[in-house]
Amino acid sequence: MRIYDLTMKDAKGNDVALSDYSGKVLLIVNTATGCGFTPQYEGLQDLYEKYKAEGLEILDFPCNQFGNQAPGTDDEIVTFCKGRFGVTFKQFSKIEVNGENEAPLYTILKAAIPEESVSGIKNKMAMKAISKISKTAVKPGDINWNFTKFLVNRDGEVVARFAPTDKPEDIDAKVKELL
Repeated sequence: MRIYDLTMKDAKGNDVALSDYSGKVLLIVNTATGCGFTPQYEGLQDLYEKYKAEGLEILDFPCNQFGNQAPGTDDEIVTFCKGRFGVTFKQFSKIEVNGENEAPLYTILKAAIPEESVSGIKNKMAMKAISKISKTAVKPGDINWNFTKFLVNRDGEVVARFAPTDKPEDIDAKVKELL
């Protein structure tokens, strides 16, 4: 199965065929509105505005599996993100990214790149601490926390996985390279 074979629910409950994004560069992110990484929404929006015309799409999948940091309804999450960060990229319905109820999209993403690379001593220390408190990351390749990012090329191939500690501006060059 490929990413383009899937259909996901958007934040309004409508079906969205991921094949609609064929030929685009995708940045797929599991997010939360009450997380220490939530300010990354601003960087994601900046990246989207910078590269949307060149074919970048950001797909936002809220997830409440990490510290219950995305507790609101889909509408509440959208309202928060638009009001606080001016988000205009596609927001989807809340999903699970690990475990028996994980969305098939995340099964594909994690299988393609099971490990995130973490650079810098500060980021490595942060991710080590996060790994200890993450209750749903039990299998190798599982998502450790909110704001894990996957980069998908125009052919639908998953080409990179970024840790929550990687800010959107840190991955700008990799996004540009794919565009």
